[in-house]
Amino acid sequence: MTTDTASAVLTDKRTPGFQQAKLFRIYNHYRVVISVVLVALLFVDPVNFDLRFRLLDYYQFGVVGYLALNSFIALTMLAGFQPGQRHITLSILLDILIMHGLLFASTGITNGLANLVIVSVAAGNILNPSRMGTFYAALAAICSLSISGWAVLTLDGPADDIVRAGSLGILYFATAFVLQNISLRMMRSEALASSRAQSIVELEQINQQIIQRMRTGILVLDRFGQIRLANAAAEELLFGIPIDKGTTPTRPKTLPGQLKSGLEAWLKNPARRTEPFQSAPTSPLLQVNFTQLDQERGDQILVFIEDMSKVTQQAQQMKLASLGRLTAGIAHEIRNPLGAISHAAQLMEESPHLDTGDQQMLGIIRRHSRRANGIIENVLSLSRRKSAHADLVDVGSWLKEFRTDFLQTQDNAIPATDVILHTITNMPEARFDKSQIEQVLVNLCDNGLRYSYQQTGERRIELNAGATADGERAYVDVRDFGPGVAPGSNHLVFEPFYTTDKGGTGLGLYLARELCESNQAHLSLVEDYQPGCCFRITFAHPGRMI
Repeated sequence: MTTDTASAVLTDKRTPGFQQAKLFRIYNHYRVVISVVLVALLFVDPVNFDLRFRLLDYYQFGVVGYLALNSFIALTMLAGFQPGQRHITLSILLDILIMHGLLFASTGITNGLANLVIVSVAAGNILNPSRMGTFYAALAAICSLSISGWAVLTLDGPADDIVRAGSLGILYFATAFVLQNISLRMMRSEALASSRAQSIVELEQINQQIIQRMRTGILVLDRFGQIRLANAAAEELLFGIPIDKGTTPTRPKTLPGQLKSGLEAWLKNPARRTEPFQSAPTSPLLQVNFTQLDQERGDQILVFIEDMSKVTQQAQQMKLASLGRLTAGIAHEIRNPLGAISHAAQLMEESPHLDTGDQQMLGIIRRHSRRANGIIENVLSLSRRKSAHADLVDVGSWLKEFRTDFLQTQDNAIPATDVILHTITNMPEARFDKSQIEQVLVNLCDNGLRYSYQQTGERRIELNAGATADGERAYVDVRDFGPGVAPGSNHLVFEPFYTTDKGGTGLGLYLARELCESNQAHLSLVEDYQPGCCFRITFAHPGRMI
């Protein structure tokens, strides 16, 4: 049952009409039982009935008719009939009149049936605690006095019957006033409880919507690590597939190994902080915090899962500010002497007295001077980079434009450059700075073309664009056909100054990942055991602010 359905059922059950119909159904069961008892009493001592009852035939007909009426009403309600206010009022009036009719046909006001009139008046005031309830009491008192007065005047009955009838009338009114007061208080309490229950249901709906829309993942676990509750962000960050609204998972998902290990360590030492981890190679870096949901029992654990992309972005801004001050000194202290070394090497090349060994030494000087200059340029470009200005981008269309522009820059390359683009329909949008992500793609494509050419003699790469398992985040794969990454070196490719190319600086992939983190995207190496390398850019949810 969904929350909306439960709210509707709860509201319906707390309406006055529903409660009134339920109480009337109970009262009618009572009437059926009483009428069955009255009919059964006809067969107990019929001889004495003939002697004591004034109008035995009318009494017997009235009792049987009363049973038939109550049975008919019970069957109609069993078939689904919902009595309204007028049906209830008519039933109470008939009860009072029929009971007094039976009193008139039997032994008069002294008969024990008079006590049943009190029950009918009480039921009328419970079912309709208003002026109509007072009318029930007045009608019952008038009928009782009329029967007693008629018996005294026509049948020479004792005058005590009138006193008894007056006492019953007082009892009717007392019952009406007391029960009206109690019923009104109960109705006010019921209305207050209904209002508070509705407020709780609405608050629960609001809380559920807030929790489901939060970008912070929230899990509720038991002490054994079984998932009791998970919002969509937690499913997205941990498993890639959020729970659809209004549904529950058919089987509990097991926690990722790193999260389960962190839970076990936290249970042993609650003061220990869990290290950030990745639930999958292509997922962002996650930070989890545990707390007990019930401080006394401690049988449920609340887990907050934070995407470290935003934190990483803020830390990166601080790092860039420090790097900017550092690179100013690098540019002054290293670049100028490096320029002098390069210039001196060029002058030495013009000397006619250089032998082969000297030429080789000069080549080494030139090559490493260019490499050192490239490192300085990359570091300077990193420190000068502006903050990301994100736009909502149609990834499929943007990739087509990027492919066209990139191929135009490769027109003079030998052999010709081939960039194969694959996209899916209904690509989700992404929010990022196009100039910065384009710089990342250019770096990845240049590397891919270079390594593909070294391995196959062809300058060929593939660009594959798709959506994550939840269908809400876009990703772009850049696949080359080179030699791939050596086993055990996957975790090193994004480290600064790590390179397998003798002429490389080792900062390209590091800078590419830094640019991705600035846009809350994630750059990772996909291990799919296919030839070459596949680098994936997984963009953040388009609703996330950068």
